[in-house]
Amino acid sequence: MGNAGIVICGSLNMDFVVSVAQLPAHGETVLGRDFQMIPGGKGANQASAAGRLVAEGTRVRMIGRVGHDMFGDHLKASLSASGVDVSAVNHSRSQPTGVALIAVEASGQNTIVVASGANMDMPAADVEAMRRVFRGSSVALFQLETPLETVGAALAMAREEGLITILDPAPAQPLSDDLLAQVDILTPNEMEALGLLSRTGRRLTPDEAAPIAEELRARGPKRVILKLGDQGCFATDGITAAHYPGFSVKAVDATAAGDTFNAGLAVGLSEGLSFHDAIRMANAAAAISVTRRGAQSSAPSRAEVNTILAGLN
Repeated sequence: MGNAGIVICGSLNMDFVVSVAQLPAHGETVLGRDFQMIPGGKGANQASAAGRLVAEGTRVRMIGRVGHDMFGDHLKASLSASGVDVSAVNHSRSQPTGVALIAVEASGQNTIVVASGANMDMPAADVEAMRRVFRGSSVALFQLETPLETVGAALAMAREEGLITILDPAPAQPLSDDLLAQVDILTPNEMEALGLLSRTGRRLTPDEAAPIAEELRARGPKRVILKLGDQGCFATDGITAAHYPGFSVKAVDATAAGDTFNAGLAVGLSEGLSFHDAIRMANAAAAISVTRRGAQSSAPSRAEVNTILAGLN
């Protein structure tokens, strides 16, 4: 496939992050510490991570929307600093830049509340203008922090242009089989996977993940990678299935680990790696990201990922 490039269509948020000893229960107030404003948004997180991971000469392009405010300017500048082309990040005339309120406890677990703002000012009618951005690239990444109708239309267009489509179905919400049929690789975490099947629960073992992944694949995606946190992931294409163990690291913040995983996967596939090797790259990138605080600030360099992978060979 060569280094034909990656397109990320999705959200940009300014993250307001506070560390807490323990996440609050319903109705509870807790004292926090170490407040930071950090560039985020699932789409921008994936774009920033991909920009740091790609080989020289590979183009990473972001499609999204921000407000006419200092947060929007800061987010675009941050992506540019990571090597991302932001020429397709437009400004909303009616909405402010999206923000996310994030609490992170000592274990690395977090809670996130998003005020979408300009991210939801992306009507499906604007999708045709995205065609020039998709054209000539090899992989497209999507999430669900922009209007669902727009996500579906953009997925279909990316498919028309011959790109591999990767959907991170987060934040969790019901998805139609028609939309899932436009997805080459679906990458839910445990809660999102169970939610797509109208089930409840939290942690899954790799053995429990196997039938869940197969049920999801039967709904339309060509492949499913079910992300299992520190347990790695389980992947299936309907013919072969395997558990890919996670790397043993000391986690301090799980924010954007899934986004970094998807970026690593996209980078590997854009460079012609096998599905197996692209997943190993994704696992390594995500493992490094949880050892650092923040969203985009936690994404690793390619050299760091290569160092971990070299230890497996």
